[in-house]
Amino acid sequence: MPKFQVEGVIPPMITPFDDEGNLYEKGLRRLIDFLAERVQALYPVGTYGTGPGMSFSERQRAAEIIVEQVAHRIPVIMHVGCVDTKSTVALARHAEKIGADAVASIAPFYYEHNDRAIEYHFQQLMGAVSIPVFAYNNPKLSRNSISPGLLAKLAEQGLAGIKDSSFDILVYYAYLRMVKKPDFTFIIGTEALALPALVVGGSACVAGLANALPELVVDLYRACRSKDLEAAAVLQQKTLVVREIMHLAPIAISGIHAILQMRGIDAGIPRAPILPLTPEVSQKMKARLQEEGML
Repeated sequence: MPKFQVEGVIPPMITPFDDEGNLYEKGLRRLIDFLAERVQALYPVGTYGTGPGMSFSERQRAAEIIVEQVAHRIPVIMHVGCVDTKSTVALARHAEKIGADAVASIAPFYYEHNDRAIEYHFQQLMGAVSIPVFAYNNPKLSRNSISPGLLAKLAEQGLAGIKDSSFDILVYYAYLRMVKKPDFTFIIGTEALALPALVVGGSACVAGLANALPELVVDLYRACRSKDLEAAAVLQQKTLVVREIMHLAPIAISGIHAILQMRGIDAGIPRAPILPLTPEVSQKMKARLQEEGML
């Protein structure tokens, strides 16, 4: 795999839908233009991007729109993870063909797998494309963890990096210890742990909150990377407060859509059964964000 290192704040970009549950292309292009001026890369069609809730052809179409609209302004790490290896490989080949900079896959989900099966999955993925491949560790959603030992093996076989959304900083630290590949990219998968991850060697943060409020997360990232720990501590706490406000929504995706609407950005609505916020929750969220000076 070619060397590929990404730094900065990377939104796991949401996918806008219309009232009928179809891809909302204008909203998707509008969101990309908003983010491309404010963040350092994109990670679309994953958890926040409703990848598992879209058909194969919808995922391909969304990927095509994204790569076209980004137009090489920032890197695109296209999430291609599926429940099976064959579909994951097919989406990865499509992403490479249309010009994505890299691909990423969650560990195969729904069924429980051992390390041998997970290793096979990523071996097949790495062997199918010439662009960099990232692993995405989210054991809560996949039911399968990428162990530090397995990650070290995959790194030696060509894996470019890891996005860790385990919400366990000790797992992230174990990754840092176990992986010896010098150009491996360590990405923390939540803004909630940006400070403890970035100051010990992490290079990027995939931050759900950055879909709607990227400026705050970018400020946090810069403080962490410059080792201004006093400023970073203040910004980390601020980010946690704003994150709690986002989670007034029953699911974060709905909260992101609502905050974007509050900012005057029409990014459509979530796809059912993920529902838009009720007016009551939206007003409460708006009032809290205004109190924090975020709107």
